[in-house]
Amino acid sequence: MKKSVRQLVRDEIAAISAYPVASADGYIKLDAMENPWPLPVELRQELARTLADVAVNRYPDPSGGTLKAQLKQAFSIPEPADVLLGNGSDELITLVAQTLARPGAKLLALEPSFVMYKMNALFSGLDYIGVPLRSDFSLDLPATLAAIAEHQPAVVFVSYPNNPTGPRFARAGVEAICEAAPGLVVVDEAYQAFASDSFMNLAGLRDNLIVMRTLSKLGLAGIRLGYAAGPAAWIRELDKVRPPYNINVLTQAAARFSLRYLEVFNRQAAELCEERGRLAAGLARYAAVEAFPSEANFITIRVPDAPALYQHFKASGILIKQLHGSHPLLERCLRLTVGTPQENDAMLAALDAYFA
Repeated sequence: MKKSVRQLVRDEIAAISAYPVASADGYIKLDAMENPWPLPVELRQELARTLADVAVNRYPDPSGGTLKAQLKQAFSIPEPADVLLGNGSDELITLVAQTLARPGAKLLALEPSFVMYKMNALFSGLDYIGVPLRSDFSLDLPATLAAIAEHQPAVVFVSYPNNPTGPRFARAGVEAICEAAPGLVVVDEAYQAFASDSFMNLAGLRDNLIVMRTLSKLGLAGIRLGYAAGPAAWIRELDKVRPPYNINVLTQAAARFSLRYLEVFNRQAAELCEERGRLAAGLARYAAVEAFPSEANFITIRVPDAPALYQHFKASGILIKQLHGSHPLLERCLRLTVGTPQENDAMLAALDAYFA
């Protein structure tokens, strides 16, 4: 007798839902921390000509060709570091988890943080250890160090700045984690373009540190390119798990093209930082809104009734992220992506109408 899907699928997989992505049709899309600006027209035209010459009938260069060298130069990656490319940073998290998933191995992450750390522990069969942040979303270093000492994790993930809360943990605290960890530490700098600090200067110099980034938040979410920098010994092992053609030819060509115009994306990131400050100042006008400090391109807020305000935003034509219900520390929380000045004005106008 043939077995059913339910009989064959692992119980822990059957018990969860797929990663939710809300439809943004008809909405101002401020739920996914994307750069709100498209490429300037003249760059779009030049990119179209560049992509037209790509040999889509051929497999991509499995090593990324010159792209790794361009990334090292563009983002000041230290010479001793090797670079691994991923189909977004999501794939890099998967590669780390798969590489380290021996029986009894543990993955430790802070909570709440990027949900894919926990999901990849589940997918790969790693034991997951979550260490809660403090109520203000700062790092509880004593609790984290105690958990590391007790559980001896194979890998620790640190989102820096942290998603979905916004703050960047104190650098000294993350350094203490690197010192205490018996295994690998992955510092996830997906939002580094909007932050005041980075661990990239230590990539390849600390033997248990990998620094992971993505081009998505910078303005290239659609091409799905992440990269990790670290010691050659680690990158060599992770590369064995990487699918041989994981970065397609169009992504490689688009990334090489975009890195030539990095100043355009850096200017946009600087403007988003200015808008983040303006949005934070606007949120401070509402006594019922608690806005948490952020070094990312979003601001997380706590309000008396998050589901009601979320629905009000939707009725106003604005899609944001509801965090309420996803973790106890995110009770009554919503996450607002920083958009264009007009989009941020629309969010503040919606709040005016709601609290009126």
